[in-house]
Amino acid sequence: MSKRREKLVVELGGELNALLAASRTVTAASSAGFHPDLQPAAYQLAVTLEGQGSAKAGRLAELLGMDKSAVSRLAKSLCDNGLAQAATDPADGRAVVYSLSGAGRKRIQAANAVKSGAFFSRIDGWSDAELASIIALLRKFNRS
Repeated sequence: MSKRREKLVVELGGELNALLAASRTVTAASSAGFHPDLQPAAYQLAVTLEGQGSAKAGRLAELLGMDKSAVSRLAKSLCDNGLAQAATDPADGRAVVYSLSGAGRKRIQAANAVKSGAFFSRIDGWSDAELASIIALLRKFNRS
């Protein structure tokens, strides 16, 4: 690898680290907006439930890369705070299916507004060409 390329790769790594740090900051703020007393992981679980509609703990664990017992504890904390509900799986009476409650969906919407505000403020003033360029480059990076 040439010295120039090596320098560029190091610079790219620094920018990606900055992006990830900013993402964690926004996620923490969104999580606090969702519910200040819950762990950020509970917010991630709620976001996943929003996307899935409803799911068993095992499926949620797969999607989040977490262990099933941790997901079950987080789901219980969501249920205890009225943000999710647990129901017996009609296909398997032994299994539990989790879904967001109406209150959980409202809180997700409020948390998403925090995220959107932080995101849109960063790209305000960018041209359509700049947006298209970063989209294409990130797509290429993410699919490599």
